[in-house]
Amino acid sequence: MPKLSIHRIWEFVRDFLAINIGLATYALGWAAFLLPYHITTGGMTGMFAIVYYVTGFPVSYATLIANGILLVFALWQLGWRFVVKTSYAVLALSTYLELGQQMMTDNAGNLVQILGPGQDSMACVLGAILNGLGIGIVFLTGGSTGGWDIIAALVNKYRNISFGRALLFLDFLVIASCWPIFHDVRMVVFGYVTLVVYTYALDMLINSARQDIQFIIFTNKPDKICQRIITETCHSVTSMNGEGYYSHQDIKVLITIVHKREAVQILRMIQETDPAAFVSQSRAEGVYGNGFNVIKP
Repeated sequence: MPKLSIHRIWEFVRDFLAINIGLATYALGWAAFLLPYHITTGGMTGMFAIVYYVTGFPVSYATLIANGILLVFALWQLGWRFVVKTSYAVLALSTYLELGQQMMTDNAGNLVQILGPGQDSMACVLGAILNGLGIGIVFLTGGSTGGWDIIAALVNKYRNISFGRALLFLDFLVIASCWPIFHDVRMVVFGYVTLVVYTYALDMLINSARQDIQFIIFTNKPDKICQRIITETCHSVTSMNGEGYYSHQDIKVLITIVHKREAVQILRMIQETDPAAFVSQSRAEGVYGNGFNVIKP
């Protein structure tokens, strides 16, 4: 029980730190690069900004009501841990954005363009990358920043659609709706560029964290290697009988799949146990079952 309690506490601290790092990264992308260069993108905030321009209904009230409704639905579908993390993230993100804008505002009340004037393209790319990485870090902890993120998480739960694709579709509609309001081609074009870079960075981070490695090991010391893999990584091993075609000698063939972060550990085990082993290592995408991802229809 004490070990379990310490583990739970460490998980909470780790998730708390990760969420704050992700939110700070996301806010930095907006405050330092997107807002000073008047670059827009999608999102629920963007949608309610358009509603405000048309009806005058405050964006803050609209986003608060919408997030409240979505969080109630998320509590039913995604569980209380997701909702607690998301509720904190919604409040913390507003704080980080406010702090970021204050830090980037000069004495005249204007946002500072840290890359210099005329660097809209570079600001667009940098801001989008920071946005994607920030949201990705929050997603990896099981939380979200509210808005479209809640909808994307719900879609991802029941359909085999990545977070980036779900957000891409929703944001595409928001950016497209800017043209009838602003009649500014630059805003629409940069909005789509930001959207593409943002979703690409998000998917790259999410998918890289979920990559797994498959090892095929030809060894004369299978028992020792299997025992170490099972006890030190909590993964299993499949053992098969093999025969060298040239030498006609019997040999054991071991197959195991581990998380990417454990690949170096497996190689060290093999080198320490059987330096003469022949090893094949390859990336495994879409590993489902015990210890890995849940199968989604």
